[in-house]
Amino acid sequence: MKKRLNVAALSCAALAMASISAPSYAQSSVTLYGVLDAGITWVNNTGGSHVVKFDDGVSYGNRWGIKGKEDLGGGMSAVFVLESGFHLGNGQLGFGGAEFGRQAYVGIQNAWGTFSLGNQLDMTGEMVALYNVSAWASGYAIHQGDFDRFNIDRLPNSLKFMSSDFSGFKFGGMYSFGNVAGSVHQKSAWSVGAHYEHGPFSMGAAYTQLNNPYGIYAFDPYAMLGTRTFLGQPTVTVNAATGAITDLYSSTSFPVDRQGTFGIGGSYAIGNVTLMGNYSYTQIKGFGTTSHMQVAEGGVDWQVTPAFSAIGGYQYTSFEGHHWNQLSAGLHYLLSKRTDVYISGDWLKASSGVNAVVGYSFTPSTTTTQADVRIGMRHSF
Repeated sequence: MKKRLNVAALSCAALAMASISAPSYAQSSVTLYGVLDAGITWVNNTGGSHVVKFDDGVSYGNRWGIKGKEDLGGGMSAVFVLESGFHLGNGQLGFGGAEFGRQAYVGIQNAWGTFSLGNQLDMTGEMVALYNVSAWASGYAIHQGDFDRFNIDRLPNSLKFMSSDFSGFKFGGMYSFGNVAGSVHQKSAWSVGAHYEHGPFSMGAAYTQLNNPYGIYAFDPYAMLGTRTFLGQPTVTVNAATGAITDLYSSTSFPVDRQGTFGIGGSYAIGNVTLMGNYSYTQIKGFGTTSHMQVAEGGVDWQVTPAFSAIGGYQYTSFEGHHWNQLSAGLHYLLSKRTDVYISGDWLKASSGVNAVVGYSFTPSTTTTQADVRIGMRHSF
């Protein structure tokens, strides 16, 4: 017993000496943060019936995370982020069950920028996605199918460089490894982008390409768009007697060779009103066929009072001869700097032959229209 105590005392003394001799510049910090969003949503038509349901992570995705920074001296720091997404309603993990599916990276930072490695936001998310005005009004109102990645998406197994801000200008690029034996190309991805901000004006542009999209970014065309064909292939079968629809790619994803998307957006503030707009062009290749999706969107954010804001947006989408028109609106009221209550709504009209689905958040409608209304609460910490 005495021997064990002596060993413990020596260990404590060694740790104390190590802490005394550590360089004084080795300062570090770790921050815990998160967002919680929950509410009730009504949808007029999901598979032929209306629904009233509890839903969460809509206005902002539910998350908790920790981020840290350590001063290494000489203007250099080590940084890291671990961020987990989850469903507030049942406590289950999001992002396919990944513990840190939202972000997970470690890197080095200096005056020029940050070089990092891990599961990270792509440049479309970093530079352009915040101009998706409809998403500010209603979290459901992402662009059709999120094929242009304006919903703030990630690239796993990636190397990334994000520059510092130089007089309002920043830029970045990244590469995601596919980790497939015998092929550097398969399941790989890359992304580049830039952003500029000066006074009331800001704009950003980015290009992101995925080779053989897989996992949470795999394609289920009917669930995502409500179209019955995709790249010339049928996406559903219809029971002739009952009219019941069977989604052919609900369990096995639609094979896509390449998905490349260019996006650009900007905003201009006039007093307490901010005008926003964006445009995206997405190319999807598979089965020896290439299709193109174009999305144009505009809207306004009116900060009526410091606590109350009204946001509205309109987006137009064209793809494979089909067209979508969507209106979105939201009213947000801050109970405090960290707590927000809101009401939002969307109305989507698709062209003939398409079963409308808002943001692929619901079961497709049995008609060319779908609408939703939501009342929710969001808290950040």
